Formats: sequence, C-alpha cells, structure tokens
Amino acid sequence: MAKDWKDRLGVVYSTNPDFGYEKEEEKEAVPIPPQKQNLIVALDKRNRKGKAVTLISGFKGDEGAFTELSRMLKTKCGVGGSSKDGEILIQGDLRDKILQILLKEGYRAKRGN
Repeated sequence: MAKDWKDRLGVVYSTNPDFGYEKEEEKEAVPIPPQKQNLIVALDKRNRKGKAVTLISGFKGDEGAFTELSRMLKTKCGVGGSSKDGEILIQGDLRDKILQILLKEGYRAKRGN
C-alpha cells in the first residue's frame, strides 16, 4: 500500500466523500491455437541493401508464444533473425523450409510471394 499513489496518477481530485478509486484490471492474453493462426511466409528485400529475408507475418496471440515460435524457427533453420511488431524475420530465402516447418507444427500457413 505504500506505493498505491502511483496507480492513481492522472486521476482528478474528487470532493465526493464516497468516491472510491477503481483500478483497471489487466486482461490476460488467451493463447490462440496453431490451427487458428493464418501465417504468411514471404520474401522481403526492401530496405535491406539487397539482402533477402524471409518474413513471417499474421501471428496473433501472446508475446511468449510469439517469441517461442521465433526461437524455434531460427533454431531449426540454423540462421539468425529477429522478431518484433508481430513479424518474424529469418535471414535468407528459406520460404519453403519454413513453410514445411510451420505446417508440421500444426500452423495454417501459406506462401506469400
């Protein structure tokens, strides 16, 4: 209770003696099963000095599952990459390999371009 004032920043002062501050409850993200994910595996060369990367987009769900999928794809392909803003970047043109991995893991995926 010592730091509960930080939760009330931005609250306007009330003269009502019966006023009770209500905290917003954080909604817990419900994991979406792989069968309901619509992932698109595409090749991207824009703004990368001509280097090709495989871009996986369309993931919906919590951050933990997103990070785990990204880590699994990078490990199985044996290459580097990154994941942010709901997109996974894998270095190189590995569209076919990634598509097969995703389908084997139970994701609904299709090749973009």
